[in-house]
Amino acid sequence: MDPTVLAWALAQPATSRAAVLAAAFTGGTTRVTFDGRTVEYRSLDELDRALSVLHGAENTAARRPSVTFASFSREGSW
Repeated sequence: MDPTVLAWALAQPATSRAAVLAAAFTGGTTRVTFDGRTVEYRSLDELDRALSVLHGAENTAARRPSVTFASFSREGSW
């Protein structure tokens, strides 16, 4: 598990999906109940991937686009 993702999830409100997934992961369980639905993950690795996808989806707006600037000139010595 990426420590950044886990720290982000644990910092979310206790009733959020991210916090519930993080609590299950840190507790070593693969069964999660959220909004009245229960999901059984096949492994902690699958739970880790679900949490990573959720982190990516929640934080796409926070990322700034990368910009590359290139400059060319026709002037030069031959």
